[in-house]
Amino acid sequence: MAAGGRPAATVDNPFQAQSKNQIFCAEELDHVLNLPDQRASSIRMSLWINRLVLLARVNRIRAVATVNPHRTRGSLPKMHSIKRFIPASFVVLWATGFIGARYAMPWAEPFTFLAARFVLAAVLLAALMAALGSRRATRAEALHATGAGILMHGVYLGGVFWAIHRGMPAGLSALIVGLQPLITAVMAGRFLGEGILPRHWAGLGIGLVGVVIVLWPKLGALGGGVTAETLAASLVSVLGMSAGTIWQKRFASGGDLVAATKWQYVGGASVMVLASLAFETRTVVVNGELIFAMAWLVLVLSIGAIFLLMVMIRDGEMSKVASLFYLVPAVTAVIAWILFGEQLNLVQIVGMAIATLGVGLATAQPTKNQPTRARASR
Repeated sequence: MAAGGRPAATVDNPFQAQSKNQIFCAEELDHVLNLPDQRASSIRMSLWINRLVLLARVNRIRAVATVNPHRTRGSLPKMHSIKRFIPASFVVLWATGFIGARYAMPWAEPFTFLAARFVLAAVLLAALMAALGSRRATRAEALHATGAGILMHGVYLGGVFWAIHRGMPAGLSALIVGLQPLITAVMAGRFLGEGILPRHWAGLGIGLVGVVIVLWPKLGALGGGVTAETLAASLVSVLGMSAGTIWQKRFASGGDLVAATKWQYVGGASVMVLASLAFETRTVVVNGELIFAMAWLVLVLSIGAIFLLMVMIRDGEMSKVASLFYLVPAVTAVIAWILFGEQLNLVQIVGMAIATLGVGLATAQPTKNQPTRARASR
């Protein structure tokens, strides 16, 4: 029984119960305040206005509860199933970058080629922003994205291309770049407060061993290209990539993805333009191979692969995202074997399996009963 001897109303859901109870209370107050004076009339008018506002709010809450859950339940599984393919797609696309560089480097100097590549990517992304009506980046977002782009694109790719152009063996360069997941894990623990479990450290170490095995046959004679300058350029490049991804995760992952990526290439292009003007003759031989390499690296790498990387940086832990780079040399070796007939022996295949095992351990999710270390900083 409800107050006043009235039977309690039965309702189908709590929102209906809430609305009926509130209206019932208002009616009781209206009955008590049913006085002839002007003050009672104004109070009754206020109660009726509040009652109408309450009805509107309850109807809105009921609509959200009955419509949005169906929309959410239908969309989340689809988004989750799509995101499962992002890591594998990124590894394959990123691995083709070395193949594209092989076609381009005989016909253009590295800084000049990268400057043109980054400018084209920035222009295409600006056009894509206009077509999609994307939100423009704020000044702070643009500055942070530009800083991340200087490190991730300018320092990383500029250092790798310059070292190879000066005679650094591609296998040794890839081996040095293979240190990036370990360096990123250390930086993520220091600057992002990410907790790295022992099995994740083991996975990073095993992955590095697998990379060494895959690349070992390609090292061969080091030759005269291994100098203090080329080694320094390779080391600076891997530090730039690690620092750039950490910067992107901490400061530049909250804005519009298209706008942030555009500003990244503005940063990368500015560094490469200055380097080209300072150190190169800017001689370019335009032919089919160069045009194909430029189109592939701009559309597939600078837009496709980088978008996937930005999504993973935004949604995942940096140490786990970085471990995916251990798979790049293995996939590159397979692509080179298919396209160019390069050697792929049993030892390299074993190394691929070991690298895959390492990545599996490094990206393993903790069990529900296993605590993880809380972030030390935000």
